[in-house]
Amino acid sequence: MELTDKLAILADAAKYDASCASSGAGRRDSRGGKGVGSTEGMGICHSYTPDGRCVSLLKILLTNFCIYDCAYCVNRASSNVRRARFTAAEVVKLTLDFYKRNYIEGLFLSSGIIRNGDYTMEQMVEVARSLREDHHFAGYIHLKTIPEASPELLEKAGRYADRLSINVELPTAEGLARLAPEKRADGIRDAMGELRWRIDENTEARRAAKATPRRRPPRFAPAGQSTQMIVGADGADDAVILRTSNALYGDFRMRRVYYSAFSPIPDASAALPPRAPPLQREHRLYQADWLLRFYGFGVEEIVPEGAGMLDLDIDPKLAWALRHPERFPVDLNSAPRELLLRVPGLGARNVDRIVGARRHGRLRLDDLARLRAPLKKLLPFVSVLDHHPRARLDDPARLRAQLAPQPRQGELFA
Repeated sequence: MELTDKLAILADAAKYDASCASSGAGRRDSRGGKGVGSTEGMGICHSYTPDGRCVSLLKILLTNFCIYDCAYCVNRASSNVRRARFTAAEVVKLTLDFYKRNYIEGLFLSSGIIRNGDYTMEQMVEVARSLREDHHFAGYIHLKTIPEASPELLEKAGRYADRLSINVELPTAEGLARLAPEKRADGIRDAMGELRWRIDENTEARRAAKATPRRRPPRFAPAGQSTQMIVGADGADDAVILRTSNALYGDFRMRRVYYSAFSPIPDASAALPPRAPPLQREHRLYQADWLLRFYGFGVEEIVPEGAGMLDLDIDPKLAWALRHPERFPVDLNSAPRELLLRVPGLGARNVDRIVGARRHGRLRLDDLARLRAPLKKLLPFVSVLDHHPRARLDDPARLRAQLAPQPRQGELFA
């Protein structure tokens, strides 16, 4: 099979993995720091760093052959898809060719399981080793780690990759046992724990070496680890999903948990739902995830007891505010930062700007306009010197109707 044919198959097969991110990497390109370019092509995905930079990565599978038969996976052993497999040398060549043309800044490499976890992980580590040691590749490398691989291979992977990720697959162990019986939830979490221990150990060793004349040890997966779970395949509600995510952040210090809405696949198992969940559900989970990580919310606040699912019509912070009108309006001139973060329409960056600005004077309505915040959403929940929402919070249902976006025509039939 021609290399371009393999690329078409294995780039398309990689599109289902959402955990393709480059946050935590330094600024790199193939022209000595003079700029970053990107283009479109097979296997090139675009992701964004926390500072807003668009980063292009070659996103491919080493192979879409797999010995496992996970019901939700298009590349499962029983699937009738066209198969292909790269050699390690071919992946190295593709990465370098794309990089030298400034099409990409790095590589995202995943794979189906060939023979066993160790054999597959060895091939992926060899790609990263060859890029780093044989070709002095300075770009970003993200390796999807095989949970069954030995600790020695995980250690080698972290030595060469910027980020490692292990997919938790599904929110519950029961769902995983039902839809992917060959995978073990405890094995996945053991591998995550191994990565966390190695990352923490490396961080401490580098910190200790910084204060002494000794040479600092090489970095281990400096961009940390991430994971992904499929939404809507096993019946778990949003409260369960968010509790799982919250535990992953706490137990394993995940940099990101990615959510991928289940997509119906050909010849699907009867155990799977016939239709995909609404994409808006995936979007709401990302918003809720942000509230957990950066805004001080708890899962029980985002999804109240007995609800189970997030509201698809409005974002979770606005939904919380409408359930708690007694907490508003918030005086922007005196409220602590923790309360400002709970105001609908205010992001963390604008909260910091407000805290900084009010050191120099009392805020007025004109000052809010300069924040470029959505004033329609913001004004019912805040007060400043020349603005008070008065009785707007006395009728949360009416306020919700005013703030909820009107459905687009295509969504009426979704």
